[in-house]
Amino acid sequence: MADSPSHAHTLVLVANRDATSLTAVDIKAARDLAGAATPVTLSEGEAVEMACTAPNIAALRDMFAKAHIDVLVTPAGNRRKRVLVADMDSTIVSCETLDDIAAHAGIGEKIAEITRRSMNGEIEFEAALRERVALLRGLPVTLLEKAWKDVRLNTGAAELVRTMGANGARTALVSGGFTFFTSRVAGLCGFDENHANTLLTEGDSLTGAVGQPILGPDAKLAHLRRLVAAQGVNVEDALATGDGANDLAMLRVAGLGIAFHAKPAVRREISNQVNATTLRSLLFAQGYRAAEFVTA
Repeated sequence: MADSPSHAHTLVLVANRDATSLTAVDIKAARDLAGAATPVTLSEGEAVEMACTAPNIAALRDMFAKAHIDVLVTPAGNRRKRVLVADMDSTIVSCETLDDIAAHAGIGEKIAEITRRSMNGEIEFEAALRERVALLRGLPVTLLEKAWKDVRLNTGAAELVRTMGANGARTALVSGGFTFFTSRVAGLCGFDENHANTLLTEGDSLTGAVGQPILGPDAKLAHLRRLVAAQGVNVEDALATGDGANDLAMLRVAGLGIAFHAKPAVRREISNQVNATTLRSLLFAQGYRAAEFVTA
């Protein structure tokens, strides 16, 4: 169906398949509120899209807040992005890897609290990273392997990366965490490249220091700009996703910035949010049908 001049946006509804199914009643309610066109099914019972004018995304999200359904709105054109920049911890993987290292060292709660405050923007990222890593001084490097055993990909992570890659996108895992983990996660998902911080070691122990320069919010945005330039496109052609305050810079600038199960400070600022569903929703937001997904 061709978009009419008044249908400058696309509304996407995605249901959490483990909790519910998208029904005709759900779709009609959203269509009526948004004044949307005929729905197009992207995945039966899971995802639909509808052409519409600029809808009230907050009202739509409130409508489905308790229904395990996410609402995403994108411009009608240029939906399939040519660049993906993704955060790792609590985005591509389910855990916070530094917190897991600390947990194996018996100092998990202390470090996790600093992480929480940093990811919600209550304290500056670089200072928080230095403070947390300093607490690891003298601990054995073997803790990294123990923490790696706890790492699990979030549902849809590999599908997201491999599907976009198969359709010509350049994909990058850009994390404020550590290369020990990003290199492995990138391999599992199929990212073209990965960038993160380096934990410094001396012999078999952690020094409690991080290699310079520290990869923080500005570096994430710089990688996004570098990638779009290398692809010969612009920021409107990029998708960025993350959950923490250190992701805000890239989420604001990307043509499609999606907050993924994000901290309150991020949800307050980024309108496109995945709060109930999985990383599959980032493909539906770009107009991919489930039948087009590339699985690992």
